Amino acid sequence: MTYTPTKTLADKVRADFPLLHQEVNDKTLVYLDNAATSQKPLFVLNTLKDYYEQYNANVHRGAHTLSAKATDAYEGARDKIAKFINAASRQEIVYTRNASEAINLVAYSWGMNNLKAGDEIILSVMEHHSNIVPWQFVAQKTGAVLKFVELTPEQTFDLEQFKQLISEKTKLVSIVHVSNTLGCINPVAEIAEIAHRYGAKFLVDACQSVPHMPVDVQQIGCDWLVASGHKMCAPTGIGFLYGKLELLEAMPPFFGGGEMIAEVYLDHSTYAELPHKFEAGTPAIGEAIAIGAAIDYLMDIGMDKIHAYEAELTAYLWQQLEQIPQITLYGPKPDANGEGRAALATFTAEGVHANDLSTLLDQEGVAIRSGHHCTQPLHHHLGLAATARASLSFYNTREEIDVFIKALKETLEFFANVFG
Repeated sequence: MTYTPTKTLADKVRADFPLLHQEVNDKTLVYLDNAATSQKPLFVLNTLKDYYEQYNANVHRGAHTLSAKATDAYEGARDKIAKFINAASRQEIVYTRNASEAINLVAYSWGMNNLKAGDEIILSVMEHHSNIVPWQFVAQKTGAVLKFVELTPEQTFDLEQFKQLISEKTKLVSIVHVSNTLGCINPVAEIAEIAHRYGAKFLVDACQSVPHMPVDVQQIGCDWLVASGHKMCAPTGIGFLYGKLELLEAMPPFFGGGEMIAEVYLDHSTYAELPHKFEAGTPAIGEAIAIGAAIDYLMDIGMDKIHAYEAELTAYLWQQLEQIPQITLYGPKPDANGEGRAALATFTAEGVHANDLSTLLDQEGVAIRSGHHCTQPLHHHLGLAATARASLSFYNTREEIDVFIKALKETLEFFANVFG
């Protein structure tokens, strides 16, 4: 495995990301918190700026030129999302504020109307809170029962246990594609096939996969898929729900208001066609246009190239962390090429709290995440109060990993000298 060919990718794109060239605490920023949110390239920032400066207007409602231009760009971004994940129709893409809202949309619109007492919902212990709490609400209201798939010894999704848990009572399976803590890549196509064999629906949380690898909803066979723009080089406040057309057509609206209606009378209303019946009110127009720009940017690079480069970085990061005796790593180990897990490493350091570690690394200009990463049940399952997480993107470099590792070793040495 050589480094030179893929290093060109990082060299090419880093100039596009202004924040990567800033200083933190008089140190050049090393940003390794990409699983929380990605940085935004100038192409996306300028697209957002252009909307507000050149054709700011509301969409769908105006006959004037500015409104028509805004509508074209807004709906054009929907087409880009559909192509990006290979949806069968643009009507299968619903704009939401984020993935949490997308899951809540399915929970309230489909879950509340299709689940009853005794029905079963299967999740996993590694789920983000966004893919647990809405289903807790549904279970409390409907009497449905939540069941959880646990981990294999390698800390991956236990497919064999899942096969034992699922039954004719199972009506929904909702699983993360890539764990934001363990970094494991779950076998979502196989999970979909098993779920459908039992007549259950399947939702995929793709927040940590869509920005880092090719994702094809038709190949997966999922019924719904959710993602957040801010993790894929787009602004905050924009995400999307993919749903199979026949399912979305059967689901009632989640929010009521303008935009999602066909006709309104004093005693009743009729609703707009898909996808607009789920998009009440003035949307995040600029952000939606900008997520289209982010997809243009990612596709111009190529998701296969992004995945291959990040895999190489993953192998290097993992190798370096494994050489530090005080460090315990979580999730499956990558192979020699960095495949088999996502581009992140979650770890604990003996005798040092993750928050203290993160704070001192920040003083060296290195930004990592610490805490429970919105996966408290997983941390409880592992017997951990908190972990530290370094997460990569295609604009990171080996040199940044070296800076992180050096700062990490120095921080651990400091704690050993002071408290050892």
